[in-house]
Amino acid sequence: MSSSKSRKIEIYIHIPFCVKKCAYCDFLSCPADDETKEKYVQALCREIEWSKDRLREYLVDTVFIGGGTPSILREKYISVILDALRSVAKVSDDAEITIECNPGTLTMEKLEAYKNAGINRISLGLQSANDKELKTIGRIHNYDEFKKSFNLARLAGFKNVNVDLMSALPGQTLDSYKDTLAKVVTLNPDHISAYSLIVEDNTQLKDMVESGEVALPSEDEEREMYYYTKEFLGRTGYKRYEISNYAKDGYECRHNIGYWERVEYLGFGIGAASLYKGERFSNTSDVNKYMHILENEDVMNADEIWDALNENTETLTQNDEMEEFMFLGLRKSDGVSKSDFEDEFGRDINSVYGNVIEKLISQDLLCESDDRIILTDKGIDISNIVLANFLL
Repeated sequence: MSSSKSRKIEIYIHIPFCVKKCAYCDFLSCPADDETKEKYVQALCREIEWSKDRLREYLVDTVFIGGGTPSILREKYISVILDALRSVAKVSDDAEITIECNPGTLTMEKLEAYKNAGINRISLGLQSANDKELKTIGRIHNYDEFKKSFNLARLAGFKNVNVDLMSALPGQTLDSYKDTLAKVVTLNPDHISAYSLIVEDNTQLKDMVESGEVALPSEDEEREMYYYTKEFLGRTGYKRYEISNYAKDGYECRHNIGYWERVEYLGFGIGAASLYKGERFSNTSDVNKYMHILENEDVMNADEIWDALNENTETLTQNDEMEEFMFLGLRKSDGVSKSDFEDEFGRDINSVYGNVIEKLISQDLLCESDDRIILTDKGIDISNIVLANFLL
């Protein structure tokens, strides 16, 4: 990676606990008792502390505490985790530090503790403003509870609040989705993530769809929701800076941009993924194994702990990195820079992808603007197909 990027690193911290698993969720999450939560936090802090040598040469630019539902934890644990990070890493004075929160789990005490711990960005999972739709997908809150949580975050002084939304939910219509967007925009969040529902294998929702218990919107209805999202949010002050992410000026999520620009990151906690010194790897997804390894740290050194925790380690070739540069970077609305590609890999982009780029431009799926290559609106519509062309 280029030297300009290698000075910065991003941190992801996974809190796998939730009140109950949503019907659509295939994330690494589960309910747990207080003792398990405490033991997990202790293990998490030990993992962070054992990573001091990995972090020594870096400046932490962003921290993202995700889940699960991180806000289910007692507020003191969030402070303890961030203190552990600061004890072994230099965290930038203007670092973006985000915590994911679910309505129904937030209190003013928690929000004030987050602020005191240095958190400056709240991400609230709404998904829908329609209570019937929320109930169908197994959310624990209703829209009024979401509004209370949102207003509490503002009252606590948070000036950077994201709202997560989903379209193409069971029973959702274009009108009910329009109503959700209108209600959210009225609250004036700084950032909106708007994803189309994907029905994953091994989820309750998959069973509900296959049994006919619920019906999904048609493909045409889903496309109408997608187009309306861009049009409506665009005219209400939100710029799309990535396929599914919209922000007011200056409120783009730095952590996510780092992922798309392949900034190095370390993930802590079960299942957490990392991109570090040319390797991708992830932690074990077994919570008991994770805690057991870190409870026995006295008999292992740092390298042995990492070897025991890490699974699926992949050493990236230059071809792998060039592919990622393209199919991650092209998700952004401003696309990828040809000069950045050359700086990164020492090769002219056309020597690697010239024929692909020329073909996709002729099909009106890509366009060029000065130094940049960008997906067209037509290209964004079939982005998965377009991006597959960049596999070497």
